[in-house]
Amino acid sequence: MFTHRLATPNDMPALQALMHDAIRGLLPQFLPPEKVEASFAVMGVDSQLIADGTYFVLEEDGVLAGCGGWSRRATLFGGNHTAGRDARLLDPASEAARVRAMYTSPAFVRRGVGRRIIELCEAAARAEGFTRTELGATAGGEPLYKACGYVEIERLDVPTPMGVTVPITRMGKSL
Repeated sequence: MFTHRLATPNDMPALQALMHDAIRGLLPQFLPPEKVEASFAVMGVDSQLIADGTYFVLEEDGVLAGCGGWSRRATLFGGNHTAGRDARLLDPASEAARVRAMYTSPAFVRRGVGRRIIELCEAAARAEGFTRTELGATAGGEPLYKACGYVEIERLDVPTPMGVTVPITRMGKSL
C-alpha cells in the first residue's frame, strides 16, 4: 500500500536519484540512446514545485516509489536547469493547471504509482478552481496519460545543448 506526502527540500537528493534512475531505466524502451541522454537536459527536479507545496512523493514502507506534482505556474515541463521556464501564475478561470515532473522508480512500474500521483494532482488542482490540466509527456509517459484520459494537443521537438531534440507531447484533460 502506497502512502503519499508533499515533498520537502530535504527530499531533493532522493528525488534527483529517482529521476535519474527513471530516465536511464525506462526511457530506452521508447527512445534511442542519444535522445535518452539528451533528456537529462530537458527533465529533472523543479524546486519551485516543492516550494509551492504541489509536489508529491509516493512511498511504500519508506521506499520512494514515485514522484510528481502539479503547478499553478505557466511552465509546462522541465527542471531547474531547463530553458524557457515561466513562473507566471495561471488564471484558473481561463488556463489549465500543469501536471509536472512525473517519475516512477523502475522497481515500481505497472503498480499504479503514476495513476495515483495523477489523481492527487488533479484533485488538488480542482480544489483550487482549475477545470483543465495540461502536461508535457515524454514518450515513456504518454501511454499512462492516454489511459488517464489525456488527449494530444501538439507534438514538440525540444532542442537541447547537445544538438539532439527530445520529443514531448503536450496533452490536456478537462477535470
